[in-house]
Amino acid sequence: MTDQDENIGQMPQTPLLIHAQYLKDLSFENPNAPGILQKGDNPPKMEMDIGLNVKRLEHDKHEHFYEVVLSVNAGAKRPLPDGEEKTMFLAECVYGAAVSITGLEEKRHHPLLFTEVPHMIFPFVRQIMAGATQAGGYIPLQLNPVDFRAMYIERFANKGNGAEEAGESAA
Repeated sequence: MTDQDENIGQMPQTPLLIHAQYLKDLSFENPNAPGILQKGDNPPKMEMDIGLNVKRLEHDKHEHFYEVVLSVNAGAKRPLPDGEEKTMFLAECVYGAAVSITGLEEKRHHPLLFTEVPHMIFPFVRQIMAGATQAGGYIPLQLNPVDFRAMYIERFANKGNGAEEAGESAA
């Protein structure tokens, strides 16, 4: 039996462990219901904003313990014939994850926290936002996938060595 045979059926060790995922805040406003729920002639105008924050936390057992918070704000307005716009809905979801990193040099934590963790928790945010808009009387809002690596590069490309410090945020 070889060393390789002994590892059959075992999961490879990952440096990232998610200890908890949680909804920190959820808000849904439907200020013009029920009138706005009627089908209009013009498609709604959608706006979306994504924010990301990472904070290092103290933990008894884990030296490298962090909170990653993903915030998604979405809103829709219906254009009216007179040129005005009427708000259909405003939705906000703030979702967090408590994670630890082991066996990885600290300078590599920052990109992992700002790209991989949001990539893993985004489907939960997407589901929450879809449920909230559906409960508000609209078709479920299906958020498009987000390229967190591109967001990271855009936000931190010129930061240099300072980007390795946790506690910075990307919007």
